Amino acid sequence: GAPMPREVREGDIALARGAAHRAFTLVVVRDYEGGRVLLGEKLRGFGAGYYNGFGGKVERGETVEAAAARELTEEANVEATNMTRRGALRFVFDDKPLEPWLVHVFHCSRYDGEIAASDEMRPEWFDLDDVPFENMWADDPYWWPLFLEEKEFVGTFTFTNTTTLVDYWIRETKDLMLDVEAMTANE
Repeated sequence: GAPMPREVREGDIALARGAAHRAFTLVVVRDYEGGRVLLGEKLRGFGAGYYNGFGGKVERGETVEAAAARELTEEANVEATNMTRRGALRFVFDDKPLEPWLVHVFHCSRYDGEIAASDEMRPEWFDLDDVPFENMWADDPYWWPLFLEEKEFVGTFTFTNTTTLVDYWIRETKDLMLDVEAMTANE
């Protein structure tokens, strides 16, 4: 099997010179009364077979918030009415060193509409103690505790062969926007 991911210091993961982040969004819907979260099984494309929150690429000219809302509607058929930004996670893939991803993580607990599948995602509720981490991206166990504790966080994860997590750092932040600026300062 693959070696265990290593936790490293924040400055230890250097970006390739000239790297430019691609912006993505991720929305996790939480049902406080039911003690559960809504995830989607990705049915095709990148990450097919994995469970994840709802999200995708931020389009040119679109705000991160607008992209997050749009993707949630496209993938789960609901409209968020109380979305809050919770974190920013950078993903560095060794096969695409010049295109690290910056994923803006959002929390939503109220929405309008009826949850329904799309051709890309099949939504499913999971109890908090039953989140299927073995069928999720390898970084998820590291930031979910902060997310569920209502904390804001930033981190960087490096992957090899697309899905094998090599090393990472993650921390709580008191100023998410400032930290996002610092993470993308070299662009």
